[in-house]
Amino acid sequence: MTRTSFAVPVEGGMFSGGQWRADATGLPVLAVHGITATHRSWDVVADGFDGRRVIAPDLRGRGRSNALPGPYGIERHADDIAAMLDALGVDRAFVVGHSMGAFVSVRFAERHPDRVAGVALVDGGLPVPNPAGVPADQLPAVMLGPALERLSMTFRSRADYVDFWRRHPALGPYWNDAIVGYVEYDLEGEEPNLRSSAVAEAVAENVVQLDGANGYVEALTALPGPVDFFRAARGLQDQAPLYPESMLADWAERMPQLAVHEVADVNHYTIVMTEPGAGSVIPVIRARIEAAETQEGAS
Repeated sequence: MTRTSFAVPVEGGMFSGGQWRADATGLPVLAVHGITATHRSWDVVADGFDGRRVIAPDLRGRGRSNALPGPYGIERHADDIAAMLDALGVDRAFVVGHSMGAFVSVRFAERHPDRVAGVALVDGGLPVPNPAGVPADQLPAVMLGPALERLSMTFRSRADYVDFWRRHPALGPYWNDAIVGYVEYDLEGEEPNLRSSAVAEAVAENVVQLDGANGYVEALTALPGPVDFFRAARGLQDQAPLYPESMLADWAERMPQLAVHEVADVNHYTIVMTEPGAGSVIPVIRARIEAAETQEGAS
C-alpha cells in the first residue's frame, strides 16, 4: 500500500510522518508510535485498514522529527499532534496509541477532546510504576537498558543495523518486510557512522513519565468509553507480558469503560508489526470507527 510522507510546521521546526490513503473520506485513524519508534512501526496496521485514511507522526525527537528541540514531554507530543492535524486539515480522528504512544493518546484526548472520536490503547497507556529506590537520573538506564544503549551506538552499514535488529529476541523470530522497512527508516547519518534517529534525551525524558503522575491517572480514567486495551501475551523480550493479569484486573475495575482484549501469540512489538497482531487489533478498531461514524451521522 502506498505511503506518502509529510512535514508540517510546529513549534520549533518541522514535524514529519507518513499517511496512507490521504484522499480517503470518513473518519481517519491517528496512529501514535512507541518510545524509540517511528511512524513506520504502523506499516502493517495501516495496510490492513482498507479504504481508511491512516495518519502516523514521527514524534518530536524521533525519525524525521528528531531535529525538533526539547522539551519532549508527553503533553508537548500531544500538542504537536494537534498542530499536525490542523496542517493536514483533519478535524477529528480515531486515536490508536502503541506503548508510549498510548500515553500520548490519552494526553491528546485530555487536551484536545474535540479532536478525538475514540481511543484504543495497544499494550500501553496504563501507568507503569517507576522502580522504587532508583535515583531519578538513573531511571532511564534502569528502565530501558539495551534500548537506551542502542541510541549511542554507531553502525558501519545499513546491513549491520538490520543484522543488529534481527538478533532482537522479540523481532528476529518474526522477521518480515515491514520490520526491515521500520529498521532501515530509523537510520540516519552516513556509512560508516550510521545511528538511530531517536534522540536519547527525548527517550530519557519520556520513559519516566509513564508512571501516572502529574494528573495522568485522572486523564486516563476520565476518557469516555469504550476504551479498548489490547494486551500482548509477551513483552519487550518476547517473555513475560508488560502488563500482568493482576494489574489489568485492577484497571478494569477502576475503569468500567475499559474493554480488555487479550492478543495471543504476539509480543509488545509484533502486536502491531506482524499480520497476526494487526489482524487482532484492526477488526475491533474498525467496528468502533464505524459506530462513531454512525453516531455522528445521526446527530
